[in-house]
Amino acid sequence: MKKTMTLRRSALAILLCFSSTAAVHAQSNTNNLVLEAQTMDLKADPCTNFFEYSNGTWLKNNMIPADRSRFSAYDEVTERNLLALKAIAESASAKLAEPGTTAVVNLVGAYYHSGIDEARIEADGAKPLAADLAQIDAITDRTQLLAVIARQHQIGVGSLFNFYVDQDAKNTTRYIAQIVQGGLGLPDRDYYLKTDVKTVDIRKKYQAYVATMFTLLGDAPEVAKQNAAAVIAFETRLAKASLSKVALRDPQASYHLMDINGLSKLSKLDGNAKWANYFKDIGLDQPAQFNIGQPKFIAEAGLMLNTLPLPQWKTYLRWQLVNANAKDLSSAFVNANFDFYGKTLAGTKELQPRWKRVLHNLDTNIGEALGELYVAQFFGPDAKAGVLEMVDNIKQAMRDSLSKLDWMSASTKQQAYRKLDTIVVKIGYPDKWRDYSQLKIDPNSYAGNNMRAAEFEFKRNLAKLGKPIDRNEWGMTPQTVNAYYNPTMNEMVFPAGILQPPLYHIKADLAANYGNTGATIGHELTHAFDDEGRQFDADGNLKSWWTKADEKAFLKRVAGIEKQFDEFNPIEKLHINGKLTAGENIADLGGDKIALQALRAALKKTPQPEVIDGLTPEQRYFIANAQSFRGKTRDENLRLQLATDPHSPEKYRVIGPIANMPEFAEAFSCPADRSPLRPAGRRVTIW
Repeated sequence: MKKTMTLRRSALAILLCFSSTAAVHAQSNTNNLVLEAQTMDLKADPCTNFFEYSNGTWLKNNMIPADRSRFSAYDEVTERNLLALKAIAESASAKLAEPGTTAVVNLVGAYYHSGIDEARIEADGAKPLAADLAQIDAITDRTQLLAVIARQHQIGVGSLFNFYVDQDAKNTTRYIAQIVQGGLGLPDRDYYLKTDVKTVDIRKKYQAYVATMFTLLGDAPEVAKQNAAAVIAFETRLAKASLSKVALRDPQASYHLMDINGLSKLSKLDGNAKWANYFKDIGLDQPAQFNIGQPKFIAEAGLMLNTLPLPQWKTYLRWQLVNANAKDLSSAFVNANFDFYGKTLAGTKELQPRWKRVLHNLDTNIGEALGELYVAQFFGPDAKAGVLEMVDNIKQAMRDSLSKLDWMSASTKQQAYRKLDTIVVKIGYPDKWRDYSQLKIDPNSYAGNNMRAAEFEFKRNLAKLGKPIDRNEWGMTPQTVNAYYNPTMNEMVFPAGILQPPLYHIKADLAANYGNTGATIGHELTHAFDDEGRQFDADGNLKSWWTKADEKAFLKRVAGIEKQFDEFNPIEKLHINGKLTAGENIADLGGDKIALQALRAALKKTPQPEVIDGLTPEQRYFIANAQSFRGKTRDENLRLQLATDPHSPEKYRVIGPIANMPEFAEAFSCPADRSPLRPAGRRVTIW
């Protein structure tokens, strides 16, 4: 990943507040539970089936839309509010010819116009790729390979490996060049290596999809099939040299400092294909040092650069180019891409309408420009103030929890306090908006705009090298419904999008807000101390601050969490991967416990009704938390999630933590024979 960030939610969603009567009502009614009683199934036993109790009616009454692979509370809000975001873009597009229109409005409007002009896109077919396809076709010797790869990296095509600039994980006061594994068309290396029936079937369908794309580029059917087989063979070699997703969770395993001599020796690139060519072609002076994320992978990539026949290289590079840009081309390319990635991999039944797809590209490529317009209309200071108060209360609860740990020594606690006290909190949107003045957006060139936007971002990223760390930069756009913790910055970031109804209510019941947004804050805070985050110190450096005994005690508890989630089987014989999801599961449990502590402290300062609709504050807290995770997913997407996503499926993010929380059993007066609690010896408490 470009940034080491851990996310509360796995899906990108866009949310605008005040776009529905329900949202306005929730903001104005101080006694609004935000528990949405119509979603609950009061016939279910909260002690034995809490997810159903909190969400049963919603689960029964809501179907997954045909253009989605999953549907959740976040997706529900997204669908209701995307029309408002569409209105922003359409308004900007309509103002293109008007005098006095601001640069930001022109940028958003021109981009949106280019994406909605379906007739022009259809007529262009694969023409936007013509120059790059010609460059590939012109390759006659190995010295040109890295030049083409450099060009593809500039326009957002991740061929062979990934290159970017980011903080040095062990010296976070400087930026450093990063070279890491990449170059695959399937979601993960295991899709190339596993031999079970479903994975083999996916590989066959992937190969057929690759062949289809080659025919769309003009290859004869038999040639297309041969080329598809060559691509599979090429990518399988890369997959065999790649680290698994579990291995990638260890930051130490992806840190290897080298200079240019070490990189050249590792990759064995000589006169046939030099790194110097690559750096020249991306417009970067040769860096003094690199972090090589996965040396085995880079060694294999170098071997392939030196030895694979040029025709196979040209086939692979053509494939990478067309696959990366397929969604921006004519309908034949779009539909073929959707048939595999949407239908086969995720189970989605229908392609989203064009305006939604264009908005996604807007958010991805010029998201801060769109965010500037969004914030101006839909984000006020009251939400920020309320969340800051919650953050302070939850940080204090974390400090109190640390002070009471019986397995952590005093010396390690002092380092933990220092890290906790120095965590930076960003809320809403950046203090300074990104400058897009050097990005050319043509209202008549959609695919071209996406390539130019990718190149703009690539150059913006490379320009960081040698400069001071930009601590004002955001890794998400303001309209994103998500949050993250970045360990090298030691910061928590909460975009404006997540601070809206029904996820956060300015005047709502404290218990509901703490159960939802409060638990999100606690979740991100706990990421600073999960199995990955705890390896970074208060300054964001990958540096141990633990005693050996404390580290051993911590890892024993982590192993307990891993074992618990390994026992969950959401579908068929596929269980949750406890090691892959450990960080998120630790953060869910820690966030739930810490936010509940903070709620209890807040209620002493700001008393709320003890009982509302027959529910105590603790009950309202747990219900609100469970309702924030309500969701359904298609079987295909669930299999994909279990293979690749560090988050557990929604249901298990609810029932996993409460099985370790006596507070839950006490809140709902669960008797021993119906308690969701694990036996005392099998419960896990970390933070």
